[in-house]
Order: sequence, then structure tokens, then C-alpha cells
Amino acid sequence: MFYREAGDFKTSYEADNQTFPIKFDRYRYYAVLVIAFAMVPFVINDYWVNAVFLPFLIYSIAAIGLNILVGYCGQVSLGTGGFMAVGAYACYKFMTGLDIWLMQDGEWVRYALPEINIFFSVILAGLVTSVVGVLFGLPSLRIKGFYLAVATLAAQFFLVWLFNKWSWTYNYSASGQISAPERTIMGVPVTGAETAPWAAYLFCLVFLTLSALIARNLTRGMAGRKWMAIRDMDIAAEIIGVNPLKAKLSAFAVSSFFVGIAGALFFAVYLGAVEVGEAFGINKSFLVLFMVIIGGLGSIFGSFAGAAFLVLLPVLLKNTLVGGLGWPTDLAAHLEFIIVGGLIVTFLVAEPHGLAQLWRVTKEKLRLWPFPH
Repeated sequence: MFYREAGDFKTSYEADNQTFPIKFDRYRYYAVLVIAFAMVPFVINDYWVNAVFLPFLIYSIAAIGLNILVGYCGQVSLGTGGFMAVGAYACYKFMTGLDIWLMQDGEWVRYALPEINIFFSVILAGLVTSVVGVLFGLPSLRIKGFYLAVATLAAQFFLVWLFNKWSWTYNYSASGQISAPERTIMGVPVTGAETAPWAAYLFCLVFLTLSALIARNLTRGMAGRKWMAIRDMDIAAEIIGVNPLKAKLSAFAVSSFFVGIAGALFFAVYLGAVEVGEAFGINKSFLVLFMVIIGGLGSIFGSFAGAAFLVLLPVLLKNTLVGGLGWPTDLAAHLEFIIVGGLIVTFLVAEPHGLAQLWRVTKEKLRLWPFPH
């Protein structure tokens, strides 16, 4: 009986159109923010940060970005791992000082720009990825569906190959790997071996909160309406005045921006050192896509739900089956694949809107409880 909107009077359009129209939802949202920012940093340790919180925060940002493109704009993409690699390598170049080569007196001269603060390095990495996403999004103006999926899959393989072969991207390292140097925010390390768990957690949490707020406002505004019109029927959208060029490319730009930020955080804060083929291969693209499918297409909450599910499932199976029951590790891993595959098929057939729709149905039933109608 406590989950009701009785007594919530709206006196303006803004109040009626707010994200959480019911007071209980708003209070719950504020409570989650208070717990996340003011309580969790004091109780977490290395295990919880590395096994649960950091993967959840970073994959949530990537899932939000992919959901904007796939769920809201209807443009299929299988190149998420490659775009995350762009964000990671761009962040590395900005962190270590971007070097450029200029022709001077008939010779190439190398100029090294100063190192950039880690916070701005992550944002600039997102902007670089946004530009790359627009370039690879150009085929969406002529092709769609399966053919667009193949085009973005080609982008995935091309970007991984590029970062393997172009030595400038990894500062001519003999190993071909990139390693994040120690960087601080107000004197507190957020990258490197000396980073405290709470610092890495808060740094990623800030980016996730800002990303979710920006994505929520974009999808509820004019840009989001245009994306959804293109998704539902692009020809009809063009007839009523929606520019397909601007709508599709803006979706690729915004999506790639968030994916690039996720890639930068994945490299600099979570892993610390990466090799592009292992960290950002095709499996990464499928993993983020599965998060969007299970969580729910066209839903910001679904991005959180899908990321949480696929991050917590391996941890739960490992602790329960391997640690508790003594199962072999490979058997638990195979069971994880079976569960994820079965859930993807189930959600695509029975509930295409994923966990987000199940949560919406549950809330509607709770609002009516204990009455039958």
C-alpha cells in the first residue's frame, strides 16, 4: 500500500514529465545515490572493487552507449570492443603526452605535448572515439540490418589490427602493450599500483552518474525522439521532417562517446595494462551486446540491469559451484555460457524488452496490490 502516487499533484509540465513522477521512486533514487557515494567507499575492499564494482560501473557506461545506438536508434553494431579500444589508446596517448610529427626544414620533427589530467584525458578519449564512431557510422546511411552489423564487425577487426600494427599508438613499446602511469586527482591516485579501492570506485562512479544523466536527458529530448522515429520507421521519420543523416550520425557519435569513456576507464583504472587483442576482442563486443539484450533495449535502467546481471553471474557461479560445491572451474564456465545463451534466446522470444520490462511490470502490479485490477 505504500507504493502509490495518491497525493502527488503536478502543477507544471516539467513536474509531470520528470524521470521519477512518484515520490517513492525519487526518494529511492536519492537513497541509492547517498549509499553509493557516501557509504560504499568506506566498506569496500580490493576483491569487491575488482570483481564486482569496477566491472559493473564500466560496463554500465558501455551498455548505455550501445543501448542508445541499438535500442533507441535501431542501428545494429558489433564493433563495441573496437570503439572501447579507441578510447583506451586515446586515453593512453593523452595521459603520456600526445606526440605529433611535423615537417620542418625538409625533416620530420617530433613534438611532445604536455600530459593531460586523467579526468580530461578520459573525456578527450570519449571525444576521439565519437569522431571514429561517426566515420564508421557513415555506412548506416545506405545500409541497415544484417549488412550494417557486418560493417561494424569489420570496424571491430580493423581497429584491433590497427592498434596492433601502428606502433605510434603504444609509444613504440617493444611488447606492444600499453600501461597506465600513476595519475592523481587532487593528490589522490586514481590510476597505477598505489590506487586505493575507494578512489578507483568513486572515479568510475562519477563518470557513470554523469553518463546516465546525460543519456537520460538526451533520450527524453528532441534527439531521443528523432532516434526512436528512425528506429520505428526511417522512411516515415524522413517524411515528417527528421533528417536521417543527422539522426543516425548523432546516435553513432553519442554512443561512441560513452563507449570510448568506458574503454578509457577499463584500461586506465580497472586493468592498468592491456593488449588490444585480448582486452578488446570480438568477445567484448558480444558481451556488451548481451548486456543490452538481457537488460532491455531502449532503456537506461536496462543497461544497468544487464551489466549487473552479467557481472554478478560469473562471481555467483564461481563462489557457489567452485568454492562451495567443489566443481571444476571449466565446468562452471561452461554452465555460465549455457545460462547466458538460454537467457538471450528466452528474452528475445518471450520478453524483447528484457529485465527492464519485468521491473516495470512488477512496479505496476505493486501499485495495484492488493487489489486484483
